[in-house]
Amino acid sequence: MTTINSTLKLTRNPNVKLNWATGLTLVVFICIPRFILVLNANETANYSAIGGIMFFSAILPFMILTKQGLKAIGIVKTNKFGVLFLALILGIGASLILYGLGVMLYGESIENWYVYIGKSYNIPVGISGDDKLILFTIMAITGMIFSPIGEEFFFRGIVHYAFAQSLDDKRASYIDSSAFALTHISHFGYIYYNSEWIFLPFPTLLWVISMFLVSLLFFQMKKKTQSIWGAVLCHSGFNLGMIYCIFYLL
Repeated sequence: MTTINSTLKLTRNPNVKLNWATGLTLVVFICIPRFILVLNANETANYSAIGGIMFFSAILPFMILTKQGLKAIGIVKTNKFGVLFLALILGIGASLILYGLGVMLYGESIENWYVYIGKSYNIPVGISGDDKLILFTIMAITGMIFSPIGEEFFFRGIVHYAFAQSLDDKRASYIDSSAFALTHISHFGYIYYNSEWIFLPFPTLLWVISMFLVSLLFFQMKKKTQSIWGAVLCHSGFNLGMIYCIFYLL
């Protein structure tokens, strides 16, 4: 179990305790609205609200926790630069493995998770090499900053720590990884295609398992660096690899 001196004040509100109940409450009140917003964005092609919920997920720990609380959940500096670089490389590698699995099983059909996610990027057909590079750079920078920080501060940060106080690090990592994976069904699995909603049972199962496993990888990088930034860098690497695959390999 992740513990810290009980005399330290971790939350701004003394009535808010970091335990499984708080963790579950956070998951319900953040993940369910996010799930709905992503589905709506997939239907309307308006993704502005997604940036908003990522931003809110990132600042939520700062709203709830004290300086000691932020340190407890891993929002601290680290000098383990070699491990941070390794985290980035492992994230890229994980995304390439998932690309290979998708192509091997589904080719470039809509059942391939990267193909469906790539639809949201609205890459113009016949775009020139220079323009494509500019668009890729914009998408890559955005993808490497906003969702990694927002999701890791939330899932591997405050949610994980809250559950770890009632359980232990290992079981808490299974819970935050499960929440992360299931939330990502809104990104792929229950898809909006040809003006109708379609559920893809087996591709969804593979996608959820993959998201669960990469979540565990993010958590391991947090442990190795003793900082949330290990998870963030690994997540950033994954997003970079995924975006590269979408732009240049599909």
